[in-house]
Amino acid sequence: MLRSINPITKLAVCFLWLGAAMLVFDPRFQAACILVPALALVLLNRTSPLLLLALMIPFCLFGFGFLTTSVLFRKESEFALQMAGESLIATPAFSAGIVLFLRAVACGMISVFFALTTDPNRAVRSLMVSLNLPARVGYSLFAAMQLAPDLAAEAQQMRIARAMRAGRPPRRIPGPAELFSLVIPLLAFAIRRAGRTAIAMEARGLSPTTPRTIMNAPGFGQNDLVFAGAAFILLCLCGLLPLRF
Repeated sequence: MLRSINPITKLAVCFLWLGAAMLVFDPRFQAACILVPALALVLLNRTSPLLLLALMIPFCLFGFGFLTTSVLFRKESEFALQMAGESLIATPAFSAGIVLFLRAVACGMISVFFALTTDPNRAVRSLMVSLNLPARVGYSLFAAMQLAPDLAAEAQQMRIARAMRAGRPPRRIPGPAELFSLVIPLLAFAIRRAGRTAIAMEARGLSPTTPRTIMNAPGFGQNDLVFAGAAFILLCLCGLLPLRF
């Protein structure tokens, strides 16, 4: 259901929620900004809650840095202390740290919502059709999306070949030395692929002045209006939480 929404509509809604999460300094609002996208992903997109928890680990670590800095070193802005003094949590330093922690997680959850419900190919096509993204930029993004899995496959082949040469099975997790030794070969592989892609794009007459036909570009429909309206209403309801409780 969520994948059928135009990527531009979802992008605009996510930017609106991100802006609200950055501007509203209240733990209840930040918690709502975490729960609403998470419930939408679990109920409407059938996303595993364990996957969401795993994806939130980097944002939790990032927010934990704000929390420890606020509590241990008392390094927070005057606005944070002023708003934290009006909170129900014990000390201003701890309150400010909690809100900053929840803000980092909320921004991460909103970003994950867009990433898990949006096909990158549809997003690029939508940007090219609706927002006039230059064809060179769009096709460069297509090439980059194709390069990423090929780069991972090439790295795995190199690891397997080196393990066979050494007479041992490949390690499940490569060590720092092995990773460092793969940098130069993978860089050379990426440069070769980039050169071939540039030649292919030039051979197909890709120029900024030539009109091009973009197939399977998503359009706007009634579902986009319903989604945008529901997201705006939910955001307003979340904004009323600090006023009512």
